[in-house]
Amino acid sequence: MDSSKKVINVQILNAFAENGKGGNPAGVVLNADELSDKNKLEISKKVGLSETAFVSKSKTEDFKLDFFTPNKQIAHCGHATVATFSYLKQIGALKNDSSSKETIDGKRKIEIIGDLAFMEQLAPKYTDVSHKESIILKSLRLKKTDLIPNTPIQLVNTGNSFVLVPVKSTEVLKNIIPDFDLIKEVSDEFDLIGYYVFSTDTEYDATSRMFGPRYGILEESGTGMAAGPLGCYLFDILKIKKKSFSIQQGKYMKEPSPSLIIVKLRIDDKKIKDLMAGGKGILNRQLRIEINI
Repeated sequence: MDSSKKVINVQILNAFAENGKGGNPAGVVLNADELSDKNKLEISKKVGLSETAFVSKSKTEDFKLDFFTPNKQIAHCGHATVATFSYLKQIGALKNDSSSKETIDGKRKIEIIGDLAFMEQLAPKYTDVSHKESIILKSLRLKKTDLIPNTPIQLVNTGNSFVLVPVKSTEVLKNIIPDFDLIKEVSDEFDLIGYYVFSTDTEYDATSRMFGPRYGILEESGTGMAAGPLGCYLFDILKIKKKSFSIQQGKYMKEPSPSLIIVKLRIDDKKIKDLMAGGKGILNRQLRIEINI
């Protein structure tokens, strides 16, 4: 049987835009109910961005979202969620400012505050990776003296797992030359999305870089699912007792695209109960992708 073709409209939005510029582009496909996982992967490859979100009907929440990188499905994606709900708000598809999404990893609340979209993440889970410190440093071509003194490299999960690496200055952060093969090895071992390397030597609460070669993402300009863990790290490990953190990302990429991610912690009895991470999504352009059905 000859395979038929179908044209799919993909909205491209820049999530976590800072002052109306920069941000991290994500694809958004509405009315994706009839698309198979194979279709979604083909579309994501053709779009060529780090993630594309596919929106379909949910029996339990307002919307069902599936996220695909160019090479595999991913449980959650912060910037694609912000992009999706910003777009749904802009086209009048949200009935009110409180919404929700169903994903392959459960349900999450969504809040719209002004023109910012926030997504719920879980309380942090911390995993000691100190026995791998030397290989993690080697994979970033860093020395122990490049780290913030007496501050651990830590695996943190609020829905997705990232290794957080605290470096002592933005100069160190800017000059990192990653060994992507080695980062992928460590990411495979710990089931990571990637590394989130950050410095607090900045006008923001932190400036960061995300390397995710395991998912085909060499470097990303705005990662909401990594900023959430970093907000928890700043609160729990660096003891910065604030409930809201501003995290910049994307400044030191080869093609800079500064992003601003806001992390709002919900604290109960001095412990992080959960959090909301979000930012602004700006419509960039529309693509028309032809696929085989």
